[in-house]
Amino acid sequence: MEDNIKIIGESLYRFQSTINESGSTLEDYIREHYISKWMSDDMYHVAAIRTSFVNAITQFMVSEGLFNLEKVMLSLITDPLAHDIEHTPSIQYKGHTYLTTHSMIYSKFLACSNKNIKGIYVDSPNIRLEMESPMRVQRGRYLADFSQLDVELKRNRGLTLDDYYYNSDRVTSILREDMQIVMNFFERMLIAACEEVNKKNADSLKYLGVVLEVPKAPFPSYPKDDCVAKYGPRVFEEKIGEETRAQFFWITGLLRENYDLVYPYLLPHGKKINTQNIASPVIFNYDIIAKSIDAKTGKHSQAKEILSGAIREWLFEPIIERIIDNKVLPVRPLIKNGNIENINELGGYGPFLFFASMKDANGKPLFPETMGGGIGIERTLYSILRGEKITKIDDITFFGKNPDSHPLYLF
Repeated sequence: MEDNIKIIGESLYRFQSTINESGSTLEDYIREHYISKWMSDDMYHVAAIRTSFVNAITQFMVSEGLFNLEKVMLSLITDPLAHDIEHTPSIQYKGHTYLTTHSMIYSKFLACSNKNIKGIYVDSPNIRLEMESPMRVQRGRYLADFSQLDVELKRNRGLTLDDYYYNSDRVTSILREDMQIVMNFFERMLIAACEEVNKKNADSLKYLGVVLEVPKAPFPSYPKDDCVAKYGPRVFEEKIGEETRAQFFWITGLLRENYDLVYPYLLPHGKKINTQNIASPVIFNYDIIAKSIDAKTGKHSQAKEILSGAIREWLFEPIIERIIDNKVLPVRPLIKNGNIENINELGGYGPFLFFASMKDANGKPLFPETMGGGIGIERTLYSILRGEKITKIDDITFFGKNPDSHPLYLF
């Protein structure tokens, strides 16, 4: 503890010296970057909207029969993520190394293994040390720690490995049906949230100068491959946002995380599809994109992703191959006589993959069939509220740690 106090104190000493050299003081910095925001009318109205938004989503989950799951902030295993981060923080405790969670994706899967649970939700903490903008510009939506409302729903289709290999038409039909079910679930969730905010916070929306439309289901939906073919790989979200008048819309079929379902991926007799030919129709995942609407002009802001989700890989064999092919792990687990012979090569994945391989007394896999997603609370608020008052994601947080904003986070 004394070492930490000394290290942090020395860091603050260097920071204070730097701002002194620029002709400012620590008091000036605290007043400008923290107190002015904490005490502002902007922050009051954002906090009021946030409260209604989160409460409405939570009530919706309860009304749908989902159970609340506890937060998991430390684990041997965390979401590997498909994009670059600076590093994954670790903590030493009781002689072991634990990781801070990027998301609760694996915890959600395991909780859904209870046969009586319809699904779960959790206001999950996330710690992601995102890279600073290489151009040193405000990208607006990145935070080092943030809140994500995570959801996972059971599918309970009973699809076996034989079905996967030899009954692809039936499996594809079921997956497409489930895709519509889960997308409709999230649409109804956002409709409920928008209705509540409009009901409770009309004055706050007016103060911030934005309109929040209550969307209608189904939201417009665009396959990623079509978007990229039309607009290129970098700005297709924004361009589709300019194309549609809807405040909320879907982008589907994004090749991304190892647990987002690609079907078919494995083929009979030890073969697999050519990964170079994976296209949006066989990728069963989705993003919701949102934008704000200026109350005076009706102008729409640039569209931003607020929710990501998918139907999940559910069978042990494709789970392993996706993890290997995404270079999350270098080797497959060697399971024998109730142990993993190469557990030392699997990092924290060993126990998770052992569970994924297990079967009940009737030979049925214990690993659940699920689908779900996570909506970033701060990211959503920034997307739907930005305008004259709200210009960057820092503006909707009391303590947001935006890598593009501060050299040192004081609070």
